[in-house]
Amino acid sequence: MTKRALISVSDKNGVVEFAKGLAELGFEIISTGGTKKALEESGLPVVSVSEVTGFPEILEGRVKTLNPYVHGGLLAKFSDESHQAQLKEHNIQPIHVVCVNLYPFAQTIAKPDVSVEDAIENIDIGGPAMLRASAKNHEYVTVVVEPADYDVVLAELKTAGEVGKETRRRLAAKVFRHTAAYDAMIAEYMTDLAGEETPEKLTVTYELKQSLRYGENPHQKAAFYRKPLGSAFSIANAAQLHGKELSYNNINDADAALQIVKEFKEPAAVAVKHMNPCGVGTGDSVFTAFTKAFEADPVSIFGGIIAFNREVDKATAEKLHEIFLEIVIAPSFSQVALDILTGKKNLRLLTVPFDQVNKPEQKLTSIEGGLLVQDQDRFTYENAEISVATKREPTDEEWKALQFGWRIVKHVKSNAIVVNNSEMTLGVGAGQMNRVGAAKIALEQAGERAVGAVLASDAFFPMNDTVEAAAKAGITAIIQPGGSIRDEDSIKKADEYGIAMVFTGVRHFKH
Repeated sequence: MTKRALISVSDKNGVVEFAKGLAELGFEIISTGGTKKALEESGLPVVSVSEVTGFPEILEGRVKTLNPYVHGGLLAKFSDESHQAQLKEHNIQPIHVVCVNLYPFAQTIAKPDVSVEDAIENIDIGGPAMLRASAKNHEYVTVVVEPADYDVVLAELKTAGEVGKETRRRLAAKVFRHTAAYDAMIAEYMTDLAGEETPEKLTVTYELKQSLRYGENPHQKAAFYRKPLGSAFSIANAAQLHGKELSYNNINDADAALQIVKEFKEPAAVAVKHMNPCGVGTGDSVFTAFTKAFEADPVSIFGGIIAFNREVDKATAEKLHEIFLEIVIAPSFSQVALDILTGKKNLRLLTVPFDQVNKPEQKLTSIEGGLLVQDQDRFTYENAEISVATKREPTDEEWKALQFGWRIVKHVKSNAIVVNNSEMTLGVGAGQMNRVGAAKIALEQAGERAVGAVLASDAFFPMNDTVEAAAKAGITAIIQPGGSIRDEDSIKKADEYGIAMVFTGVRHFKH
């Protein structure tokens, strides 16, 4: 009996060569639509699905392969006598190889002006049905879903006369991942379209971007996945111009730096270590901004990640070259800057399109046996209902510094305290078990520079001890959420020292 191969693909890369290879091995090729046309134009004899089913394509091509003459050929057990008898009774021929990929749903909804009607029309029905049927019956059927596997299938057919069981199972598993991912994207689109915020089931899909050498530590296996159609403004979609491949910790730190630097409209530089900012600076140029970020903490910046929101120029590159850094991220690098920085073999240089910040994605955090889902913290100073809690209001310079500090403190691990002036951080206290402990770290790091500076806190003061410590260090203004039952104690203490204290009404916990 002549073996049959059913081929119907949207991605036509390599399909003609694959079909020719099958034909040379004696396979009869069945196909539909555009794939059939492409194969015929290459000189291959092709049988249309309509000839197999005895029924024409109907409903604008929505129904063509959903037919027992197709699915009977895909699902029959070749070794089962009763199955073979039923095939013979109904004149159904087995199909041995299936090569199918799906309507380009992801590419369609990625178009900025896509209509709902167009998106719906690009939901494939027959394709997933054929793939799933073939994958279920992989004991007998070889199913291929992407061009990368064409050569493997042809090689095994040529050398052994059949595709090995192990390969068939691997290809079947890939099919189920493929259709699951496809359905996950459709489910997400339809859920958004329906306006459902907490659906009863959450299905997400990601694509492997990079196998990592290890995770947070060398004994942990790890990999880096990216979201299809995810934000272009992300480390997952950054272009790497130079340097070693990114590590697990590099990726986390780089993401943290990117999230902070995008808070600023003016030229800014952000230095990150262990997902906390160790130095942030702004100025009239990236050189000035980086100089301030470096001066904020010249010790911790060693081995750090630097993010800029402007092109890196020659002067800045020369200064960066003097320091050991892991990564530099920017919208772009001048050619001279690139020439300077690529002199460091291992320094990773990444570019991210700052003009392509997509809609906020939800933040997913895995726990043992579950998943936490929340909106990203996009609350800004401009969103806050600012109120002055003390007798003294901040000066104009203090207002600028308070806004600066509030932009930073939301990105510092709780309990978080930032000491700063209007253009740079001076001290950062991160991840402490109590707030006064975080304040002491930030104030100690700031040292004498704390005199005349301001202090930002990610959450309210449960006691007045943080205000006391700030006052003794020379802090003149404080920004914090307020909302403690003991707010009045902190207000009185601030008034006692002549400190201006501002409430935002919103906290920025970051665990």
